[in-house]
Amino acid sequence: MSIEQPFIWPTRVYWEDTDAGGVVYHARYVAFMERARTEWMRALGWGQEAMRTGGGQVFVVRAMSLDFHKPARLDDALTVSVELTQCRRASLVMAQQVRRDGQLLASATVRLAAVGAEDFRPQPIDAHMLSVFEPLQVQHESLRNKG
Repeated sequence: MSIEQPFIWPTRVYWEDTDAGGVVYHARYVAFMERARTEWMRALGWGQEAMRTGGGQVFVVRAMSLDFHKPARLDDALTVSVELTQCRRASLVMAQQVRRDGQLLASATVRLAAVGAEDFRPQPIDAHMLSVFEPLQVQHESLRNKG
């Protein structure tokens, strides 16, 4: 299965996402990014509940580096992107961005670890899933600038 790269998930800022000044509360960016990653997986054919109950495997956030560039505000239409930048035997690294009208608001690098759904111990990513992920890897610009 193949999807457009980067994967784009649209969302909007609601009252529940903002502080008293109508600016998006910083922790909400993490939620926006989590939902985009969930929809990226779903677009590839793996819903989280099916992975948990049927495959016995889930992905958990192992590390996240998040930079805030500009604020989002109440009622803004946002896009959240997901790009797979590294695929290893038991982990994935994703680059994510939140934008409004093309303007970068927040960016993150997220490392996910594959773990057993029951014991949360690290385990190799399912072989079929790995075969789908590997061709989706992109060399993200933020990684190019570091090396």
